Amino acid sequence: MIVDKIKKRELPQKNKKTNIDIPIGKWVKCTKCKEIIYREHLRSNLNICPNCGHYFRMHINKRLELITDEGTYKKFDLNIETTNPLNIEEYPKKMKALREKTDLPEAVTAGTAKINGEDVVLCIMDSGFLMGSMGVVVGEKITYAIEQAIKLKLPIIIFSVSGGARMQEGIMSLMQMAKTSAAIAKLNKEGLLYISVLTDPTYGGVTASFASLGDIILSEPEAMIGFAGPRVIEQTIKQELPEGFQTAEFLLEHGFIDKIVERKDMKNFLHKLIVMHKKKGSE
Repeated sequence: MIVDKIKKRELPQKNKKTNIDIPIGKWVKCTKCKEIIYREHLRSNLNICPNCGHYFRMHINKRLELITDEGTYKKFDLNIETTNPLNIEEYPKKMKALREKTDLPEAVTAGTAKINGEDVVLCIMDSGFLMGSMGVVVGEKITYAIEQAIKLKLPIIIFSVSGGARMQEGIMSLMQMAKTSAAIAKLNKEGLLYISVLTDPTYGGVTASFASLGDIILSEPEAMIGFAGPRVIEQTIKQELPEGFQTAEFLLEHGFIDKIVERKDMKNFLHKLIVMHKKKGSE
């Protein structure tokens, strides 16, 4: 019978030896154009897809290399530890695993640095650490950085990327919105420059506090920025949102941000803003 002539396809055996050698973790798929990219090519292209120009998220260390003069970044020595105010059993374990995976103590780093020779206070958030959520330690580090900018009479630059407040820390995380905003108000009273740089994504309590309070608000291309996600907003207001809603380009058009700056131009553009503000202050 014809059925007898149909051979059953053999499934590949896990232990079967093969001459094909594809290193694990060497390739990444672009979420926009779906092309497979060699990871080293992506890194050498500033974490931007060489095929379609899509911006991948960037680790704190890579961002420091891109923005600061080599060897000038000095991290603030803050001996503070993340607590577990709600006594969530899995939270400490998750934090430990994230520290090992990301090689970061928390979702933000803060310190002083030079940008083309100009001294600044710099904060950079990382989406790889619990989606850059703002807990007590993140809020304290950012507040301390702002206070140091006031003390040292330096401009401050904050690169934001976040899903919002860290709900594992309950009301304590929400209090960081008021604390960071109050610190920014003191900075503004001193007449010091604050540049806020929004990267993909910047949402929730971070958007609703210090990320939106910059004297100048910049963004990377195609970054998603907002308070709640588009789906939540549509369900709440029962209306269809306009195309491109919450993208950096949409927000630039509607006056929420001042300029979209490409990653390769960011360092020189920040330097230009710092020098312009410095000259104005000396007049």
